Amino acid sequence: MKRAFILMASLILLNSFWAKAQKSVSVSLHLEQAGIDDLAKSLENQTSYRLFYKASEFDSLKFSINVDNKPLVTVLDQLLSSSGFSYSFFENSIFLIKGEAISTELASQFEPVDAGTKKQPLATQTETTDISTQGSTKRTVATLQNKLYVIGMPETNSTRTSATITGYIKSQKTGNPVPGAAIFINSPGIGAVADMAGFYTLTLPKGRHELHIKAIGIQDNKRIVSLQSNGRLDIVVQEQVNTLKEVVVTAGRRNNITATQMGVERLDIKTIKQVPAVFGEPDVLRVILTLPGVKSVGESSTGFNVRGGAVDQNLILFNDLTIYNPSHFFGFFSAFNAEMIKDVELYKSSIPAKYGGRLSSVLEVNAREGDKKKIKGSAGIGLITSRINIEGPILSEKTTFIAGARTTYSNWIFDMLPKKTDFKNTKANFSDFNLNLNHQHNARNNFSLTSYYSNDNSNLATDTSYAYNNQNLSLKWKHNFSSKLVGTATTGIDNYKYQSYSSFNAVNAYRLKFNIKQTNLKADFNYSPNSKHTIDFGIQSIYYNLQPGGLNPYNSESLVEPDIVAAEQALESAVYISEKFELSPAISLNAGIRFSRFNNLGPGTVTIYAPNSPIEENNVIGTKTYSKGKNVKTYQGPEYRLSARYAVTSDFAIKASYNTLRQYIHLLSNTTSISPTDVWKLSDMNIKPQNGDQVSLGIYKNFNSNAIETSVETYYKRLNNYLDYKSGASVILNHNIERDVITTEGKAYGVEFLIKKLTGKLNGWVSYTYSRTLLKVNDEFNSETINGGNYYSANFDKPHDFTLISNYKSSQRLSFSFSSTYSTGRPITLPIARYNYGNSQRVLYSERNKYRIPDYQRFDLSINIDGNHKIHQRTHNSWTFGVYNLTARKNPFSTYFVSENGMIQGYKLSIFATAIPFVNYNIRF
Repeated sequence: MKRAFILMASLILLNSFWAKAQKSVSVSLHLEQAGIDDLAKSLENQTSYRLFYKASEFDSLKFSINVDNKPLVTVLDQLLSSSGFSYSFFENSIFLIKGEAISTELASQFEPVDAGTKKQPLATQTETTDISTQGSTKRTVATLQNKLYVIGMPETNSTRTSATITGYIKSQKTGNPVPGAAIFINSPGIGAVADMAGFYTLTLPKGRHELHIKAIGIQDNKRIVSLQSNGRLDIVVQEQVNTLKEVVVTAGRRNNITATQMGVERLDIKTIKQVPAVFGEPDVLRVILTLPGVKSVGESSTGFNVRGGAVDQNLILFNDLTIYNPSHFFGFFSAFNAEMIKDVELYKSSIPAKYGGRLSSVLEVNAREGDKKKIKGSAGIGLITSRINIEGPILSEKTTFIAGARTTYSNWIFDMLPKKTDFKNTKANFSDFNLNLNHQHNARNNFSLTSYYSNDNSNLATDTSYAYNNQNLSLKWKHNFSSKLVGTATTGIDNYKYQSYSSFNAVNAYRLKFNIKQTNLKADFNYSPNSKHTIDFGIQSIYYNLQPGGLNPYNSESLVEPDIVAAEQALESAVYISEKFELSPAISLNAGIRFSRFNNLGPGTVTIYAPNSPIEENNVIGTKTYSKGKNVKTYQGPEYRLSARYAVTSDFAIKASYNTLRQYIHLLSNTTSISPTDVWKLSDMNIKPQNGDQVSLGIYKNFNSNAIETSVETYYKRLNNYLDYKSGASVILNHNIERDVITTEGKAYGVEFLIKKLTGKLNGWVSYTYSRTLLKVNDEFNSETINGGNYYSANFDKPHDFTLISNYKSSQRLSFSFSSTYSTGRPITLPIARYNYGNSQRVLYSERNKYRIPDYQRFDLSINIDGNHKIHQRTHNSWTFGVYNLTARKNPFSTYFVSENGMIQGYKLSIFATAIPFVNYNIRF
């Protein structure tokens, strides 16, 4: 019996070595849409192998390949990539099967024993390749699920019981990183999440482990490793193929339970594209408005309000670029090209310490990297917009690009309006352009460049034209210092310009301009000493250069007097550190501190007012002039970030958080939504920075194996030094704006409910929010009070908000999307009486924002029809049809009052007072 066992083991061992040697054979294939029989014949003619397969399973699968003298294994990997099939070698046979490969290796329990030596698994001796040693830049690329990968070299004199694996998780199809991919072992339950570059760090006990890799859009993967010491393991994963059968992907579903952060919403571009939008253009901002705690003041308005915050209290980042005006076409379209976007993250609370400068939220829009394998692209044609994007490698897979452009041809719609319509001669155009470059210099260094340009030009049937544009550029360098320390250095320029001009009357022709320019420099670091601790720290700086307004004659014939508001400069700097640590599998904490400092700088002249008195012209006691670079006023202080999670069970968690924040830049606007004519103002001697804090509590519960997520979050927020305006205030070309603003304090509170299901044929989410935002004047030296010093509703206070988003995929080619939204009407101030004073009739207005416009309600529907899903074809196309505002409800955007024949008449303005049909044709190539 013993001899038989030794003989059997020896034969299998010899077969393993023989098969390994034979797999190094090279082949040449030149096939175009060939069937499985033709493929098998070609391979069998060039090798000593015979292929075995079930022909009926390959009926719909065609093979196209053009290779010369390539290893057989490489060719098979390329042919079967993303097909759902795998291969296995045994002696002179190759088996092609559906699903995972058949194991033909010697089982781990059959281990040869040498006298006086320790047992070693046979697979370790026969299957180890690309061994990574500690301190070496050599890496292992793991592509196969059943192969054992040895990481590092044995440390005979070391007492350490654990080691660290680092590397990138990348797509086999495109070569791009897979951000947010979860990599973990089931026992003892240790895991990590890849960052936006697909980079992960995982510290495990030494020995043999089965790594599981899960992410949205890829097949569930596993890799078998033998961890000897610190080393590098890059993992190549296959994307999900939907043409075979539906696979439920669970990666990321438990993030709402396991993550310490709360008040964080993450959406990928696939989800964003499913939500119906006006004119059929996928719109990031419109989808953000469907989330709990996020509102807007009305249809077509630019900007959004998060948990009682104003629109300027949101930091909007596009690949680290600061976007000041995130819209096109009077707010109808987002400034972000959906084809360039990978995903978005919205932080409503638990804002990471590396972010600052805004009080309410951070919206981080992440762009895609270009395909590393081949040149490809997509295009779309709609009723009033078109778009195109191209991506691919430059010279080699190390350098990639992705470029996208959009434009509009909407003037034909305005030309169709009746001649008597006020907007008959309206013109409106916009365009934008994106370019992202990425270069993987080596295993430790990655460089990326992001650029963005947008331009809008419109004329609302008047003699005045409006134009504004964003110009942004950033350069990022990511460096892996070690397996535990990663650093990123970023620098960039953000420039937002606005101008209005009129040349209709040569004598009165003018040009009004303003712009804001900022230069950024920051360094961020991530240190992971072990699986239970993660430390983030860094330093950041922003230099502001603002031109708040300048009026100049349009040309030499104009008699307009120049009027230039003095420029403003400032330096905002910050340092931060935060740590996430796990006290136990059920309890984790995240604590951080950010110290920010703001220096208002010269040159400039500051008006000085008498102390302890209203800021008015008659209280001016002098002025003081500062030279260039001279410090005018300094504000500084700490910002605290704290969040905690307690997991009651594996699918039920309770979280709490507390944040304090500071904001040194203000948006000056006497309208309820962002307008291109709004002016940004820096804090100075007379205008203090805004500050506030927020406390939140949340309960999270998942159902149906984490397929359904539910949550309830409640919050209370305090605001200080928020700017409101005196009656009749003017913000344009105001040299002393501090005289027309009122400092207020505020409070915001609410509760948010969310039910989300993002898998299956029927998916979507339902959200409901009850919230209030109240302000009151808190400056005892102010000459004007509002509502007698009592609390009053902010312009964006809308207590009730309900949203339903649903998608139904009836087949692989046909899907339906439906959305419904309801919200309370926003506050307004109404004229309530007339009276005579000084021999003239006057109007008496109510307390500020005491009344509300009618409630808002809307239904949208879209139908998505895909072309065939054949893998090997030059182009893939799809159609999107739909109706925005399906019930043609005349939702009010605003109300206004006009005195006509001695009577005050009220009017309601609706942006979309009818149903808006749309159609889009999309093509990928």
